Amino acid sequence: MKQNYDLLMEKEIKKIAEEGRKPKLLLHSCCAPCSCAVIEYLLQYFQLTVFFYNPNITFEDEYRKRLEEQRDYHRRRGYDIEVIEGRYNPKEEFFEKVKGLEKAKEGGERCYKCYGLRLEETAIKTKELGFDYFTSALSISPMKNSQWINELGESFGEKYGVKFLNGDFKKKSRYLRSVNISKEYDLYRQDYCGCIFSKLEREEKSKNA
Repeated sequence: MKQNYDLLMEKEIKKIAEEGRKPKLLLHSCCAPCSCAVIEYLLQYFQLTVFFYNPNITFEDEYRKRLEEQRDYHRRRGYDIEVIEGRYNPKEEFFEKVKGLEKAKEGGERCYKCYGLRLEETAIKTKELGFDYFTSALSISPMKNSQWINELGESFGEKYGVKFLNGDFKKKSRYLRSVNISKEYDLYRQDYCGCIFSKLEREEKSKNA
């Protein structure tokens, strides 16, 4: 049965607020445009650190551009939020993980594996650094499967003994807010997730449009 992950998040946040605490949360981010509205929302309730772990981004210049945009956005907003950079080794991590799924459609099993790759590493880092919670900004995108993201997050939370904050960040107009912030700060808003397979599929669709 599909859960209302936004409601689960609100219940957890209400409990935190009633306890009068502000826990430490490690937020996995794929880019500044996707994380901007998520950060704005979660900062009210958590001490945030951003974890930039995205070995799915095939080309290093694209990866570096997104990473620097993340850091620069924090500076421009006046956020005192550390960005922890994860390993960047697409060949040995992403391509190995999705081997045999190269021709899978965008949004299918290859994406599921990719979500899992990034969420598991975030859970490991959460445990290693002693954070109270972890979550991911991935569910802000209408193109991403929020049920998969939450199920995987919960699973890795249990595996590593850390707490996953459920959420469907596109809800409550937060996706629209991310679009508006991106326009206001002229953020680099790419039209594909970062992997070569997504890029080629987008280009093919554009060609045939």
